[in-house]
Amino acid sequence: MPEGPSVRKFQLLTSPFVGQVVAKVGGSSRKINVNDLNALRLQDSQVHGKNLYLAFVAAEGPLGPTAEETVLQREAAGVASSPAQGGQEQVRAPQTHPQDEELRELQHSRAEPPDAAEGPGNWLRFHFGLFGSIRANEFSRANKANKRGDWKDPIPRLVLHFESGGFLVFYNCRMHWCSSPRADPASDILSVEFHRGRALDALRAPDPVCYTLLDQRYFSGLGNIIKNEILYLAKIHPLTQGSVLALSDLERLLDCAIQFSSAWLHSKLHGKGLHPQIYQKEQCPVGHAVMKGTLGPSGGFKRLTWWCPQCQPAVLSGGGDPSPAT
Repeated sequence: MPEGPSVRKFQLLTSPFVGQVVAKVGGSSRKINVNDLNALRLQDSQVHGKNLYLAFVAAEGPLGPTAEETVLQREAAGVASSPAQGGQEQVRAPQTHPQDEELRELQHSRAEPPDAAEGPGNWLRFHFGLFGSIRANEFSRANKANKRGDWKDPIPRLVLHFESGGFLVFYNCRMHWCSSPRADPASDILSVEFHRGRALDALRAPDPVCYTLLDQRYFSGLGNIIKNEILYLAKIHPLTQGSVLALSDLERLLDCAIQFSSAWLHSKLHGKGLHPQIYQKEQCPVGHAVMKGTLGPSGGFKRLTWWCPQCQPAVLSGGGDPSPAT
């Protein structure tokens, strides 16, 4: 399933189409009536964690402010009403911008609260499944035969043709309308507003850190690949309880999460692939045998996890027992 860096790249593909009118639609989606998008103007494009949001308005209506313009207007109003800042404006810079078991994540939403206002609205939310993607001005082509030996191109869920002649193609995604995005920049690991203190408090809980890292309330955009890689980089066993780790260890893990996610996004934007050190590997970079297990809370969603028992040793819990391993 695409993680935060991938969805941010998807958002950049949609940005050039903001302000343009949809001239023709297509796609296989049964969740929405794709024809409802005909003759609408794409007003805005935002990304929050693993979700992409596109706003549509009537073509003849005013374009309205984009997300960045709205933020700047709100900040300007705040400065105007708070003159006690020594006359200096405090305006934040605008935000720049195959695993079978992952298929089940589309049905799993325990750690990701729903949008603040689901139902009829002008925002279309996209949540991408395994191999979900967006193409701009091109269609995805089959690069290998399927199980039946057929070379069939992927079927788009949605195709938007614009009056300019360009088009966007959406693959393997779940869509629904909502009145506003579920936005919490403080939990987004790729946001300049990411709240380290809140994330550290979450990591201090007496739960295995590999569970906490996937909690989208605190680490929006962080997925299974990032989880595996940063735990290896920080040399922390995935089942170590956060409450037994030193603050310096948790700080290092948080630094790894931010740095790895940012580096992955940078690589994507420059057309470079990811070279994982532990994810789906049989040996770690040092040459040790890697263990693999399906880890997750009891009664909750479980994810494939890879770790090196030597580079990431189990840590004794408060009771003197080692962290459980599978």
